[in-house]
Amino acid sequence: TDMNSRFALIIFLLSFLSGCSLLGADKDTKKLVADGYTPKELYQLAEDKVESGLIEQAIDQYEILVASYPYSKYSIQARLDIAFNLLKRKKYNRSIQELDKFISSYPDSQPIAYAYYLRGIAAEKKSHSILDNLLTDNAQRDVQSLKDSYDYFSILIKKFPNSEYAIDAQSRLVKIVNALARHELYVAIYYTRIGANIAGINRTKYIIETYPL
Repeated sequence: TDMNSRFALIIFLLSFLSGCSLLGADKDTKKLVADGYTPKELYQLAEDKVESGLIEQAIDQYEILVASYPYSKYSIQARLDIAFNLLKRKKYNRSIQELDKFISSYPDSQPIAYAYYLRGIAAEKKSHSILDNLLTDNAQRDVQSLKDSYDYFSILIKKFPNSEYAIDAQSRLVKIVNALARHELYVAIYYTRIGANIAGINRTKYIIETYPL
């Protein structure tokens, strides 16, 4: 019985010490990440990286800020800056993911309309190619990202009709609708070429009904 009691006591102490060690490790890790800098100082370090053209390092610095001080106002801005700089690096999927997180985490924040706008921009740019307007047309490719962009801009306009971003989003919607209509036209032409005339006619009807002049 004494042996069992001692064994139980040893297990308890080991568990307790292990818990203390883990808690201490979390605090030490946070100190190590922040390295004694305040949120404002960490944000300025990231901004300095951006100004120096070191975008990847800037993104890393923003992420350190967010990890160290998740509820700071600088962290809220840093999340937007991460998305913006990912967009600049043409990492559109990651940018959209970051903006989705921002929109769900800070729905009432002051820059929320900008987040919706930036998400639409990222989806729109994702559909583009360097050869567009020269040799290719984005309407000839998969238009899912264009449809996403249309949805994102439409949500922005509905939620924030008086926002400065809604005006630009509206003009972008016109171009997106034109591209989607061209895509349907290319499909209709393809059906006609392979002899699927009924499918071609149905596609043409869809264009007229969905994208009226």
